[in-house]
Amino acid sequence: MTLTCFKAYDIRGKLGVELNDDIAYRIGRAYAQHLKAKRVVVGGDVRLTSASLKSALANGLMDGGADVIDIGMTGTEEIYFAAFHLDVDGGIEVTASHNPLDYNGMKLVLRGAVPISGDTGLNNIQALAETNLFPPVTTRGTLTQTSILAPFVEHLLTYLDATAIKPIKLVVNAGNGAAGHVIDALEARFDQLGIPADFIKIHHQPDGTFPNGIPNPLLPENRAATTDAVRAHQADMGIAWDGDFDRCFLFDEHGEFIEGYYIVGLLAEAFLLKHPGEKIIHDPRLTWNTIDVVKKAGGIAIQSKTGHAFIKERMRAEDAIYGGEMSAHHYFRDFAYCDSGMIPWLLVTELLSRSGKKLSQLVGERIKTYPCSGEINYRVTDAKICIRKVQDHFTPLCIKREETDGLSMEFTDWRFNLRMSNTEPLLRLNVETRGDTGQVNKHLSDIEALISSPL
Repeated sequence: MTLTCFKAYDIRGKLGVELNDDIAYRIGRAYAQHLKAKRVVVGGDVRLTSASLKSALANGLMDGGADVIDIGMTGTEEIYFAAFHLDVDGGIEVTASHNPLDYNGMKLVLRGAVPISGDTGLNNIQALAETNLFPPVTTRGTLTQTSILAPFVEHLLTYLDATAIKPIKLVVNAGNGAAGHVIDALEARFDQLGIPADFIKIHHQPDGTFPNGIPNPLLPENRAATTDAVRAHQADMGIAWDGDFDRCFLFDEHGEFIEGYYIVGLLAEAFLLKHPGEKIIHDPRLTWNTIDVVKKAGGIAIQSKTGHAFIKERMRAEDAIYGGEMSAHHYFRDFAYCDSGMIPWLLVTELLSRSGKKLSQLVGERIKTYPCSGEINYRVTDAKICIRKVQDHFTPLCIKREETDGLSMEFTDWRFNLRMSNTEPLLRLNVETRGDTGQVNKHLSDIEALISSPL
């Protein structure tokens, strides 16, 4: 039986057919057998099927001889934290993040929160789960339930200088996902430490039916609630998370959504102010702003292929202090090189206090200097042919071409990256220019015409 829920970096599938309790059990057995795991931590997001899938997964792990530590309803980064904070052989988060309601999935890591992808064991786990020929249960593992929330929050606070924070008003939108309990715990610690922050909470309670829509702030239609709350409360910043809160999205004091690309530059600068000379990892989709900021701040910018497994691997190889993707994944050396949706807004909160500037001012100059399109998706029948047409058209004008991830072409005053989706029949396009917003739209139109022209 082929298990189609196994993807390149994680497990994701339609409920019932691609992912169910039986398959979750098999994944647990296969994980325990392949890793010879003795202790494994598990958690799950707020989806209505996550508790059942997590229970079946835990049973598979225990039948495979592993002791299971269940840390409850969690976001993915809490599993990452537990995997390097506790003495465990690895961890599994049951989550479908921002996928539709009829999906669920899992993210798997090794000891130390090292990701498990196709190249590092996921294919082996898939093969064992598909074969479904496991040895008889001899010594069954145990199940314990514990909370790692308190030490997790203390770790988060290490990224913040509490004495530097000036009065600030924050709109926080958990999207009815898993982030709410961490926000509440941070708010309580802020109060104890005397940090003058006012939290305005919307869509705060976890609810697996997602009454306000799937938590995915990348979709423009999902941003209005945060924007409206920022404006209504005259807040200094808005923060919205996806379902498993490993990504956060920021809104300025006017309620304007900030492209994740510019947050990468902002966080890179924040780290380099305190740690000059460090290495910063970025993805190839949009690059000029990040490279410029890092150079001016005395750091070293290093490009990596897009995707959390690639970014984390490159960060470990380079011992980089920070890595960022325009998709709002931000990675931190002191967080076992993992991505976090909590650390970025804490860093920006301190930046706002130290600089005395509004968030729109901090990013506004960078947006003017390097305007971009943001990522635009095109559904196509043959992505490779479309990319070849674009490449052939622009080659005579191009001054630099590289293929770290898809096709990147650079010209005197603009550049673009065009890449295929790993999971859908989509082309993803990003365009940026040197200080000319009008040219962004012109080049977009030119490339769109090539993509949509007959094959």
